[in-house]
Amino acid sequence: MAAAYLDSSCLVAIAFGEPGARRVAAAVQRYSPLFASNLVEAEVLAAMAREHMAVEPETFRGISWVFPDRQLTTELERALDFGRLRGGDLWHVACALYLDPTASELAFLTLDVPQQRVAAALGFKIR
Repeated sequence: MAAAYLDSSCLVAIAFGEPGARRVAAAVQRYSPLFASNLVEAEVLAAMAREHMAVEPETFRGISWVFPDRQLTTELERALDFGRLRGGDLWHVACALYLDPTASELAFLTLDVPQQRVAAALGFKIR
């Protein structure tokens, strides 16, 4: 199995049964290991709280958390060379670049279209 970086948009889609959720859930099952910034936890919990939904215990199961040990200025600037993103979306792309500077070993799982464009332009396989 190949590794993938997982954006919160995928987990939120699965939790809410949004369009694309089945496809994303199948993609998540195909990748191991799965990596995500710990920002994903806050984003998913905030979305669930807005909708008065409880977070299922398995929501974050199997995710290896990314904790950069330095500033990600290089990765952030590199991503911005390919398009503008909101802060959290930019952080996720930068964390994926932190893990895979060549963007050749990780797939990037997201439903966010601007984030998909930037990640694809950097060389990540988008799922």
